Amino acid sequence: MTAPVVVGVDGTDSGLDAVALAVRLSQATGDPLLVVCVYPEEPRPGAGADEEVERHAGAVLEAARASVGADGTAGYRAVPSTSPARGLAELAERDGAGIVVVGSSNRGAIGRVVSGSTAERLLHGTGCPVAVAPRGYRRRTDPLRALAVAYVDTPEGHEAVRVAADLAVRSGLPLTLHSVIAVSTNWFVPPAVRHDDEALVPEEVRQAYRKALDEALARVPVGVRPAAELHYGDVVDELSMLGERGADLLVCGSRRYGPVRRVLLGSVSSALVRQSSVPVLVVPRGGAE
Repeated sequence: MTAPVVVGVDGTDSGLDAVALAVRLSQATGDPLLVVCVYPEEPRPGAGADEEVERHAGAVLEAARASVGADGTAGYRAVPSTSPARGLAELAERDGAGIVVVGSSNRGAIGRVVSGSTAERLLHGTGCPVAVAPRGYRRRTDPLRALAVAYVDTPEGHEAVRVAADLAVRSGLPLTLHSVIAVSTNWFVPPAVRHDDEALVPEEVRQAYRKALDEALARVPVGVRPAAELHYGDVVDELSMLGERGADLLVCGSRRYGPVRRVLLGSVSSALVRQSSVPVLVVPRGGAE
């Protein structure tokens, strides 16, 4: 049984950005698409106020239907809840969703992921992978073509690779593991080598990172077209620019400490959600290895 891709819409352009990403994920994996509008469940004062809220939710879903397009197949549901994040999280758990997709804040830069309040709340406690679409993503017309995963040799990094590899198997898309050796240059580094971050890293460190990448590649299941790249520099800067290297979706793990099967943002994943030039999929912590 396939797990649905659940996307939250709220009548804003950010919601339509999320729909555009959810459609691409659904098309790539073959998983069903479920478009959800969460509306306030508490009674509202005034005659007909509740009916007006429900009519607004219906209008939001109709706008999303137009965004999905006549050729797209999706389910549409209006759900009452105390907050959009809670409504989406509870529905995702109840329906066994594979991914929950939300849009960025409308205040962010075009083409960047800047999480708004709903995304922030989902990214701090849901048990389902959460994908955040960059602002303006609805204007893109190209399908997903390549997946990337931010790899670190930790249980959270292994879980991110597992989820990314599962997406790659079901979509047939190539997958590249990206590791970054953090390099901090300073004024005491000779100018001749300051531009060459790799030259600042001891060879034994490079070998350890390459060995970890090779071992991760060996664990990728058959049927995936895997590759690996090692980068040098600021971790967030390097990973945030993977769109310029051909990635269409970046998968990363969540915080190392926190409840199992929950998304909790650490410093790197939080910064990636704010700065990435491509959609970011944050994976909950897995069980003990």
